[in-house]
Amino acid sequence: MIMKKIALLIIPVLFVMSCEKELDLKNPNNLSTDTYWSTEDQANAACIAVYQQLIMEGCYMHWTQVLTDGRSDEIRSVGPWLNYTWTSDFTLCNHSDDPFMQRYVWEDYYRLLFRANQVFEKIPSISMDENLKTRILGQTYFLRGLAFFNLAKLFNIVPVITSTPKSSSDYYPSSATPEELWNQIYTDFQKAIDMLPVSYDNVTGSDKGQTGRATKGAAIGMLGKAYLYKGEWQKAADQFSLLINGPDVNIYSLVPNYSDNFTVTNENNSESLFEVQFATTDEVGGTACNWHLEPSANLKQVCAAACNYSNKGWTDFLPTQFLLDEFKQEKTIDGKIDPRYYSTIASYETDVYDTTYYGTGWLTQGIDTSRNFIRKYTNDGTPGYTTELNGSDPISGINFRVLRYADILMMYAECQNELNNRAECAKYIQMVRDRANLPDRETEFAGFTQEQMREQISHERVLEFAIEGQRADDLIRWGWFSDPAKLEELKLHDTEFNTYTSGREFLPIPQNELDVNTNLSKNSAN
Repeated sequence: MIMKKIALLIIPVLFVMSCEKELDLKNPNNLSTDTYWSTEDQANAACIAVYQQLIMEGCYMHWTQVLTDGRSDEIRSVGPWLNYTWTSDFTLCNHSDDPFMQRYVWEDYYRLLFRANQVFEKIPSISMDENLKTRILGQTYFLRGLAFFNLAKLFNIVPVITSTPKSSSDYYPSSATPEELWNQIYTDFQKAIDMLPVSYDNVTGSDKGQTGRATKGAAIGMLGKAYLYKGEWQKAADQFSLLINGPDVNIYSLVPNYSDNFTVTNENNSESLFEVQFATTDEVGGTACNWHLEPSANLKQVCAAACNYSNKGWTDFLPTQFLLDEFKQEKTIDGKIDPRYYSTIASYETDVYDTTYYGTGWLTQGIDTSRNFIRKYTNDGTPGYTTELNGSDPISGINFRVLRYADILMMYAECQNELNNRAECAKYIQMVRDRANLPDRETEFAGFTQEQMREQISHERVLEFAIEGQRADDLIRWGWFSDPAKLEELKLHDTEFNTYTSGREFLPIPQNELDVNTNLSKNSAN
């Protein structure tokens, strides 16, 4: 794997240039931007530094997942921290103290863009293996595309920055139009597709055999997802078809055990197109928890989501009754609860009773058995874990799965429905249902109307992707927030939607950014 200690060691090198021109002094013991970008090893380390930004707090270490899940109807905020409540009830910008979570998201993704843009400007001139150079550039296009994709989903209107600042006027970029932003996302993912290998098993170079790096399949999947997000159904279907039927990238498959997608077991498996690599301190060391600290080799590389979701952490969120009921709508072929329930929810309900929680019986722990807790992306069931915290710091090393094959199948099915190919849509929905041992309803689904199928897809996506940072994005792209009937439905699912007002489905542009950069546009949430 790649995003380990080397990722943290490179960061100080990439930022030593910040004061050089002001002081007009050069320390011969330190690398500068003039001397750093000269070797193959430095090029590879610079690429890894872009990956490293994914494990920062504003990205996948914490806020990207939590702020997306929190705006869905799958979970509700129950913790004492009002920042979570304000996110979940869509009142974030009603509070003058400018909650910092969205600032961290903004800052960390733009740091990723800065690092990526350095790579594009500096690496082409390095004398090195050209195939490795191409792969490094391809990975960086993928990561920049992913950053823009997340910024678009979270904030809707943001600047598109594709170069490093050359003068003080570059410090104040204007917001791009949505069309400019999404075209940049398409462009970056397409360039990544053209440059990346299907896998790193047979390449020649320092990246040979390394897992965790972006691949052609990951870029194809994300380009398709970007097209899907904007309703470009045929373009999206064409990309997904390459992964399902293509001659060289149809290498993915559903793993037999659904839970393997959310635990430390079987990471980077056949279902995973791309995942962010986290690790425990036992694996890679680290002494300081990454609570938005300056880059340092001392930072831990753990993920905080388990702390937010687990009763053995902070218990900031609980599943909604809507989510619990969705899992119980349909029994398996042998008359049991959908097995994905047990991977998603820890429950003391009599019909889905879990005898143990973190290796010990529920009743012996004094846990409130009237509550259901979130299990997905926690270490319940991981040997040796009795808590998700070491003091106030998270300890989880579970990778975050950004894109998996089940999503490719379900998104392809959705495209086929919108393209009026109901039989094809039904086929791929049933493929995902088969793993959960649900009845074969392919023929029934094929006879649905387009609207009936949309409702079925919504239901199926809840069961398969609950608490994976997907649902809020789905609700936005389906237009549920702007549909009065659907909004009333969401209020029934989760009372936090009662305080939603138009435009608040997005995070507000951070006020401090608006204060210092008058070229920025507010979005509908400000």
